[in-house]
Amino acid sequence: MKKRFINNKLNILKFFDQKNLGSIPRIFLSALIVIFFFYSMPIFINFALKDNLEYQNKSKAILAYTLNNGAVNKNDENKVLNEKDLLIDIFSLNDLETDTVRLDASTIKQLFEDTNYTLKDVREKKLVKPVALTLLPNEIKMIENTKKRKEFFIQIVLPLILKENNNIRLDRKRLFSIINKNNNTSLEKKWLEKKYKQYGIPSKDLSILKIRMDEVPVSLALAQAAKETGWGTSRFAQEGNALFGQWTWSGEGLKPKDAEKNEGHKVMKFNVLQASVRAYQRNLNTHKSYKEFRKARAELRDQGLLLDSLILSEYLNNYAETGNQYVEVLKKIIKQNNLKDFDDAKLLPSSIELESLI
Repeated sequence: MKKRFINNKLNILKFFDQKNLGSIPRIFLSALIVIFFFYSMPIFINFALKDNLEYQNKSKAILAYTLNNGAVNKNDENKVLNEKDLLIDIFSLNDLETDTVRLDASTIKQLFEDTNYTLKDVREKKLVKPVALTLLPNEIKMIENTKKRKEFFIQIVLPLILKENNNIRLDRKRLFSIINKNNNTSLEKKWLEKKYKQYGIPSKDLSILKIRMDEVPVSLALAQAAKETGWGTSRFAQEGNALFGQWTWSGEGLKPKDAEKNEGHKVMKFNVLQASVRAYQRNLNTHKSYKEFRKARAELRDQGLLLDSLILSEYLNNYAETGNQYVEVLKKIIKQNNLKDFDDAKLLPSSIELESLI
């Protein structure tokens, strides 16, 4: 081997002699070879060691807390999320509510009167009766008076939105309790595992969970429900309890009339309205299209400000194909119908657990 190397070296030198190259060109060429060698070696070394590098997750330092789970921080925003894991509690809610009864509009109105539930009263006292309806009445589209139809729709949907926000608030309270502890029980760790799945966080990063597990302003949710359903009159709302027009490629749903029979998306179908609201909030809190929405919401939290629907609606241009035009429509609905009056409304407790939130 050594002899062969020496022979090759002599052959190279003979080549230069035959070409009549002087000593200066030889030195210059040798220098180039040396420079190339030292420049390229770090690249090859880094490439060889690339798979063995370990990256430390520093994002949890913001929370001054780390679980002993050895999780590696990854960019969860760009991952394709598992719809089954994200919506498992929503599917369970659907399964529990299969024998729902559709009340007619007159019965619902009488129920509201019997419980003294009016929007005027809500705007003044900021308290909402916990009337949880499961289905929209078919007759809502027959209410000719636009103002009355809008108010009736808000009365139906408002308690459902507040209930889901309460659920998130309770979860968020428990999350902060876990964050502030040095050690966690096995029950707490199991709860976190479930929430990581529900919020699409395979890296098990607490800082991401903190950002995703948060409320949607009531006025914004009401405006989107109104826009997506035509104030409760759309086919998707009537037949599938779809208040927010969410798409699915794998779950049960309704096909848009202009869609191909066996291709494309469906509008997600629900057995009860409550499941639709929960799925909507989970969508905004997990899908990569709403990353900037979540970021803006977290910044408002960090500044100690209220969650402003007019500000946050700016980041929902990806919700519909009309983009910025959709955002302007949402703002118009919020302003014209004074929906921000309901942002600080509280759902009257139906259990001791919720009483502490009022």
